[in-house]
Amino acid sequence: MKDQGDLGILNRFTGLCVLLFGFFAVQAADGQASMHQAVTNRIIILATTTSTQDSGLLDLLVPLFQKKTGYVVKTIAVGTGQALAMGRRGDADVLLVHAPTEEKKFVADGHGIQRWPFIYNDFLLVGPASDPARISRATSAAEALRKIATSQALFLSRGDNSGTYLMEKRLWVDAGGEPAGVWYQQSGQGMGQTLMIASEKNAYTLTDRGTYLALKKRIELSILFEGDPGLFNTYGLIQVNPRKSSRINSVGAQALIDFMLSPDTLNRIETFGLEKYGEPLFHLIKK
Repeated sequence: MKDQGDLGILNRFTGLCVLLFGFFAVQAADGQASMHQAVTNRIIILATTTSTQDSGLLDLLVPLFQKKTGYVVKTIAVGTGQALAMGRRGDADVLLVHAPTEEKKFVADGHGIQRWPFIYNDFLLVGPASDPARISRATSAAEALRKIATSQALFLSRGDNSGTYLMEKRLWVDAGGEPAGVWYQQSGQGMGQTLMIASEKNAYTLTDRGTYLALKKRIELSILFEGDPGLFNTYGLIQVNPRKSSRINSVGAQALIDFMLSPDTLNRIETFGLEKYGEPLFHLIKK
């Protein structure tokens, strides 16, 4: 009987060890999963326009944010249309884009939690200094484009569904119609590359002021028309709705937006480019 009692105690002890081993194994697995999740959540996907990248603005802001918070920002610079498409698919956490009508629809359709008006600059019509279409004499952006179409001077469009391209298409509508002919070409590239190609081809193009100023010394294009109120270029920040995907880092997204809207960051943006180019590349939207 004593042997049987000892055997029962041993069996119970063995069973307890198995349970404890299983418990700690699960805890360890959970801990590893939590650690993996924490690492994953330190990454923020920012889908933005090529202009914020090409102008150098993000080269200033992103390292500051990463150093301050420990987050890692993966910046994907594409056209606004592509950035919004990424948001609709849940492939980005934050959007920084410049097509207000499309941005507001994005939020209204439930793809974004909120849109914050952020910064602005303006669009310019640039081209060869000789100005063969004489657009510098135009009184409006629409008239400038009509002069280009009438003279069939070479015009290079981005043609990439970006905010700049959407603005260009609206301007052509105001000018009286859709452009067509060998004089109208598309680069399919971002703003920086489009400016470089336009410079090589002595073509006109539409650009945001920030990217133009950042590349001015590397291209042979002059500002030939500016100042039309219709060329106002507004950028918005959007937090993507976390219901779009379990991959979305909503905590990190909010941290990035809070940083972008903080007084210190806004002060930096307000003077960005002033010393180097003689004027800021972006301005703040006053609330």
